[in-house]
Amino acid sequence: MAGQGLYVATLLTGLLECLGFAGVVFGWASLVFVFKAEHYFEELCEPNAGLLGNATELVGRLGWMGDLFSLSDCKAQDEKFSLIFTLASSMNNFMTFPTGYIFDRFKTTVARLIAIFLYTSATLIIAFTSAGSAVLLFLAMPMLTVGGILFLITNLQIGNLFGKHRSTIITLYNGAFDSSSAVFLIIKLLYEQDISLRASFIFLSVCSTWHVARTFLLMPRGHIPYPLPPNYSYGLCSGNGPTKEKKTGELENRELQSQEFLSAQEEIPGPGQQQKPRSFWSHVFSRRFAWHLVWLSVIQLCHYLFIGTLNSLLTNLAGGDRVTVSTYTNAFAITQFFGVLCAPWNGLLMDRLKQKYLKEARKTGSSTSAVALRSAVPSLTLTSLLCLGFAICASVPVLPLQYVTFILQVISRSFLYGGNAAFLTLSFPSEHFGKLFGLVMALSAIVSLFQFPIFTLIKGPLRNDPFYVNVMLVIATLLTFVHPFLVYQECRTQTESPSAVA
Repeated sequence: MAGQGLYVATLLTGLLECLGFAGVVFGWASLVFVFKAEHYFEELCEPNAGLLGNATELVGRLGWMGDLFSLSDCKAQDEKFSLIFTLASSMNNFMTFPTGYIFDRFKTTVARLIAIFLYTSATLIIAFTSAGSAVLLFLAMPMLTVGGILFLITNLQIGNLFGKHRSTIITLYNGAFDSSSAVFLIIKLLYEQDISLRASFIFLSVCSTWHVARTFLLMPRGHIPYPLPPNYSYGLCSGNGPTKEKKTGELENRELQSQEFLSAQEEIPGPGQQQKPRSFWSHVFSRRFAWHLVWLSVIQLCHYLFIGTLNSLLTNLAGGDRVTVSTYTNAFAITQFFGVLCAPWNGLLMDRLKQKYLKEARKTGSSTSAVALRSAVPSLTLTSLLCLGFAICASVPVLPLQYVTFILQVISRSFLYGGNAAFLTLSFPSEHFGKLFGLVMALSAIVSLFQFPIFTLIKGPLRNDPFYVNVMLVIATLLTFVHPFLVYQECRTQTESPSAVA
């Protein structure tokens, strides 16, 4: 019973950690609002040329300078904020591979201590940054991102403690990662109640003592093995736990890299599977992997571009009305919080379909690998459809419609990452899962770097009119439907001809 209580405590505190710290960088729109109020990069703003000659007259008539700044062209300021988010969000994906290696090689305690160091350093830098030293955000935000990713990676293994509920817990943690973006909304609301930015980030820094305590009391020193051995203990109940962890160490190393989400060997057995093992690179250069990379990269770019430019978009649609921008920014951040509720539905959909198709396969003698893979097709299609709706709504310059955009965006994003991991487990051998997952995330991060030149294009040659960019994004999103179609065709081919190569 003591062990079960420890497992539940680990689960709940891990959920709280992901919800409060892991993915806060995606609340960037709320933080940009505060940074602008604190005049970060405001020295880059150039007053409109038409106003220069009348500046003295305006000040004389109005008696104050506030409106002069609201009438300024702050394209360079927006570009700085967009570049910071581009770097931070790209690091979120690109660093998945090296941080995963650190976790595999040096295990939980070392990985978490590195995460705590990076996270605490980042929050302290932001806390003591001012308008004069705003350039330090280029260092702090990527550090915050990498620290958060390590928190998530070290917590995903907690699903191993709960056997058959493993996938549900992992999906829930990914949803909590998405929902943590609401933390920056809380900071914004506190700022509007005269709680300084410095005080909020110092509080986040102090929370590191809680992370340290959890590392040593509620987490293992090594890895949590899967399947879980009898009487497994760690942390508070370890006793001779290190010995137990050492005994299961070999099993851990074998299981964790290949079974981060689901055991592919358990899920997709069957005579239709190719008997001769294929090399890692043969999977990398396969059509299936290439189209999955396109699917992930395009949808992710749409989301990152939207989040990174939201403040500028709302400012344009609201005609510079600060109160309206604040209201819509709050609404966006609130919808992000519901990612933790949306994420598990995608996993539930795939699990139900997989069980249904596997029962059919047993009756008909079809390839179980093909029918298991077929369960991913509705998830891939639905994610693309949600992103298409989100992209279309975002491209319509009607301010109230953005509420619908916010809802579609959070559902689409919560489906995206869970669907990505689940597809990889169903499509490729388990021994290559860790490497393929890290590689697809790293390559998609390179594509996400295009958000900054796109933003520069909108602000420069397109003169703040994103119409043509939005049209191109909608067309690119339509391209993502090719991926589920090809997967469906492959499944049909394998079902009709079990000897076909996947």
